[in-house]
Amino acid sequence: MLEVLVGTGPVSFEDVVAVARHDARVTVAAEALDAVAATRRHIEKLAAADRPVYGVSTGFGALATQHIPSEKRAQLQVSLIRSHAAGSGAEVEREVVRAMMLLRLSTLASGRTGVRPVVVETYAALLNAGITPVVHEYGSLGCSGDLAPLAHCALAAMGEGEVRDAAGVRRPGAEVLAEAGIEPLVLAEKEGLALINGTDGMLGQLVLACHDLGVLLATTDVIAALSVEGLMGTDRVFAEDLHAMRPHPGQGLSAATMRAVLDGSPIVARHRDDPDCPIVQDAYSLRCAPQVTGAARDTLVHAMLVAQRELASVIDNPVVTPDGRVESNGNFHGAPVAYVLDFLAIAVADVASMSERRTDRFLDPKRNHGLPPFLADDPGVDSGHMILQYMQAGVVAELKRLAVPASADSIPSSAMQEDHVSLGWHAARKLRRSLDGLARVLAGEALTAARALDLRGLGSAPATAAVVSRIREVVQGPGTDRFLSPEIEAAFALVSSGALVDAAASVTGPLPPRP
Repeated sequence: MLEVLVGTGPVSFEDVVAVARHDARVTVAAEALDAVAATRRHIEKLAAADRPVYGVSTGFGALATQHIPSEKRAQLQVSLIRSHAAGSGAEVEREVVRAMMLLRLSTLASGRTGVRPVVVETYAALLNAGITPVVHEYGSLGCSGDLAPLAHCALAAMGEGEVRDAAGVRRPGAEVLAEAGIEPLVLAEKEGLALINGTDGMLGQLVLACHDLGVLLATTDVIAALSVEGLMGTDRVFAEDLHAMRPHPGQGLSAATMRAVLDGSPIVARHRDDPDCPIVQDAYSLRCAPQVTGAARDTLVHAMLVAQRELASVIDNPVVTPDGRVESNGNFHGAPVAYVLDFLAIAVADVASMSERRTDRFLDPKRNHGLPPFLADDPGVDSGHMILQYMQAGVVAELKRLAVPASADSIPSSAMQEDHVSLGWHAARKLRRSLDGLARVLAGEALTAARALDLRGLGSAPATAAVVSRIREVVQGPGTDRFLSPEIEAAFALVSSGALVDAAASVTGPLPPRP
């Protein structure tokens, strides 16, 4: 069984994916629990003192000036969680909730939040039991933490609210915790605040998105190579020395992938060696593919750097410093994460737009160099891939709307105490939809390029032939019109899993690394 150790340093991208998607077991390091206990003693001293401390003996947000007597401070934390568990809308995906809980657990285990060890242990127990709090789409403004989503998680740890059990059944949290032998948390001073004051929701989604986009961009290079071949294009524009003249790392990697995949192609050789070849210069969607996908690769590298820094961060307010001070701060503001989430959505929209343009060229007899209209078996009787391109166009239109930045907006809250917010959670939600759309557009291009190569019958590069063969395992070759939607879904699964990259690499050997 996979296992992730928490409390010895930042969790990794691989840790987040393992816990979120593959139910890896979480273990908290013993030394981390010792550090948590030591920090807790500072909070207990402050709780017994007369001086007001935010989150310990005061209210929250605009109510921070409200002093809370000692006998009501435990109720303060419980009330905080209940009132902030105010999400609404669709249920958030299980993998997002698990990623969010793991990242909050990692911060709690840092020993800088002031919670008791039992809080850390309870979150680990929930993850290991496969218990997933029901979290809703709306409720976070991406500042002061992903408040509502994290509050729903904390509510479940208290044995309240609703959860999904290990079998995925939605049930009352109290029942499921009792069955798992997990004692519901009874919150003490500062603990409710520590459970909700973090960027864990948007960060978890960023980490998952980075993982998925790495697969999709590698796949984009492979599919673009199929399209170059299927449209009788040239590989000369992907020459290493040409790309060295503009030394963006991602561009060089994308060009190297396309060279490797096209190596040995008789169609590409014809373009290069036949003096009668009528194609003088390929369209931008073919010729500039490495420049666009490569720029997206570099954008992803930057986003991953931001995510790595955030994974190494302790996000809470107030925070307990190593010398025992309890200090208010603004580290919960989601701007760094929100910006790169939006940046990735722009790149995703552009990569998908170029993919759709390549597909469209295949379908137009004026531009596809000898293929039938819409790649139809009997044009007029059959429509071929005509409406597949409509699907792509609709998705691309949606991706352009999703590329509008969420982080450029802000809506004040909490009686103007929280007068600027990041909306990073919203940026994360739309990026997830963007990635789904990109995979669907690429699936359409893969099906179309494979069909075109089969129709040409001129042979293929060994690597592109392997990719087409992989597609043919789940989708039939050219023929009369048939129910197309299941074929798109089958290709979507290949694209999302990275199977087409693996097929090409089975011939070429390891391709340039995914970001």
